Amino acid sequence: MARFTRIDVALQMKSTGMVPVFYHKDIEVCKKIIKACYDGGIRVFEFTNRGDYAHEVFCELNKFAASETPEMILGVGSVIDVGTTSLYLQNGANFIVSPILNAEMAKVCNRRKVAWSPGCGSLTEISYAEELGAEVVKIFPGSQVGGPSFVKAVRGPFPWTSIMPTGGVEPTHDNLKGWFDAGVHCVGMGSKLFVKGPDGSFDYNGLTQKVKDTLDIIKGLKSN
Repeated sequence: MARFTRIDVALQMKSTGMVPVFYHKDIEVCKKIIKACYDGGIRVFEFTNRGDYAHEVFCELNKFAASETPEMILGVGSVIDVGTTSLYLQNGANFIVSPILNAEMAKVCNRRKVAWSPGCGSLTEISYAEELGAEVVKIFPGSQVGGPSFVKAVRGPFPWTSIMPTGGVEPTHDNLKGWFDAGVHCVGMGSKLFVKGPDGSFDYNGLTQKVKDTLDIIKGLKSN
């Protein structure tokens, strides 16, 4: 059962401003990544369903998060069907993110009052997602769909829409300024945040500092 309500999720996404997006098959790596992000100030994290037995990794990771990073709202991304949605809800996912819009997934999440953020690429899809109960919609891939200019254009006729772009978001002032000036609710960030060293490992202390720096940039942009 989810530890956080869908309203908690939407509000924390807005407050934090960034949702890290990450997958690794090694549970110990995932634990260290979660802890590094938590220490840097992250309170919403998307574990992506991208490998065999990913749900088993998530199950253990969610237990770890509840114990060691109690304020972290852990959800699952890259989910595209009802069966997988139900599987992760049973394992305590606090939100479900999808690269597509699947109405049947919305029904499953709504039945359990769990936040659902579908991937959208047009006003029609965004409007339909909101009709189905999505509080925050994802645009993916963010840059290819249209970037900040797309977000700004959408919010003309849809000023109430809360948008989370993922894909093409970078932890730099100029890139983030474009998105937040356009009016995003928050941003999702993956490969640009989690950069591996030459040996394929992660610098966890460096990640914590990068997260702090990125959140400082976002805080400054939002205050302006």
